[in-house]
Amino acid sequence: MNKEFIVALEELEKSKSVSKEVILEALEKALVKSYQKNYDNNENVDVNINQDSGEIEVYSLKTVVDEVLDPIKEILVQDACKIDSKLNVGDICRVKIAPKNFGRVAAQTARNIVIQKIRDAQRDSIYGEYLDRINEIITGTVQRSDKYNIYVNLDKIEGIIPLKEQVKNETYQVNERIKVLIKDVKNTTKEPQVILSRANENLVVRLFELEVPEITNGLIEIYAIAREAGSRTKMAVFSNDEEIDSVGACIGFKGARVNSIVEELHGEKIDIINYDKDIKTYISNALSPAEIIDTLVNEDKKQSLVVVRNDQLSLAIGKEGQNARLAARLTGWKIDIKSEGEYQSLSQEEIDEILGLNEDEKTEELLAEDKQNLENIIDENEEVEVTADTDDDFYDLEEEDRKSNNYED
Repeated sequence: MNKEFIVALEELEKSKSVSKEVILEALEKALVKSYQKNYDNNENVDVNINQDSGEIEVYSLKTVVDEVLDPIKEILVQDACKIDSKLNVGDICRVKIAPKNFGRVAAQTARNIVIQKIRDAQRDSIYGEYLDRINEIITGTVQRSDKYNIYVNLDKIEGIIPLKEQVKNETYQVNERIKVLIKDVKNTTKEPQVILSRANENLVVRLFELEVPEITNGLIEIYAIAREAGSRTKMAVFSNDEEIDSVGACIGFKGARVNSIVEELHGEKIDIINYDKDIKTYISNALSPAEIIDTLVNEDKKQSLVVVRNDQLSLAIGKEGQNARLAARLTGWKIDIKSEGEYQSLSQEEIDEILGLNEDEKTEELLAEDKQNLENIIDENEEVEVTADTDDDFYDLEEEDRKSNNYED
């Protein structure tokens, strides 16, 4: 080893993002194994590599004793003090040795071990890098696909889009560049496995963060999002600045910002609505683009009844119930939608049942009934105090008790 070797390690550190110290530590361990293998003895050794010059020093580790029984593992205290005057019996003495042909043998034997250690260190480095980027967007190039997975080149590593993270109506061509979400990173024995997603709702959130500076700087916040990948997304936003229109900022001038995201998502529809602290307003906004006449709510059970015009019912429900379904997921409320005509035909009891109010009344009635039953049981089992002034009174009571129970003497 020499200075050129250290320079080569420094170049490797820059190109492979692997610490020089990690490589030297791995090499020292490899050289210890190489010595033990090629010199076939039980000698304990330690190897040090000078990080500046590249010089390798091999030391035999021996226990300091008064009498040597095993010359390979022990050294007399007198001899040890010649090396280090501070050593005492029981200490470990490092004796510098120069094994014959060790340089050639060591380099040959350690080569594969060092390569593997470099791979391990590089794998750990990549794992840590991508682990810190979970839930972030990354751009990659489609390499290939099979029946279940799409493989994406991320420059340093290959990522996988499993079947459940793919969008059904999306197709990808080899060499096509796509944006994906890093959903998970697993550390395997070979190399880190980076799980990517095109279906996760956080992909839409990150795309808006890239396109809308007001979200990045905190002027606008995304309150909630509900997505059916490849079809439609609903997103609720609010502004921390009264002068900024949160929905308008997300849409952009002439729809430029949202259209860019829709294009990236291959035509997926995106509804952007205003979040409101008033739950009735929030639910009405969530059912956009339908126009709402009235909203009745049961806040305890998070159930609501929404009334729309007769011609707005299908729009409010959406194709195959999608609009209502996404609105329910966005708000976290159960939403029952009725047309104006249907609502007018409902009795108050039916309305209460939809809102879950009847269940509350039934529960209260049952609790009241249970309470009364419990009180009756207590009354029936109360102990009756019996008093008597004379022995004859006790006798009469006993006689009455025997007669009432048909006792015989």
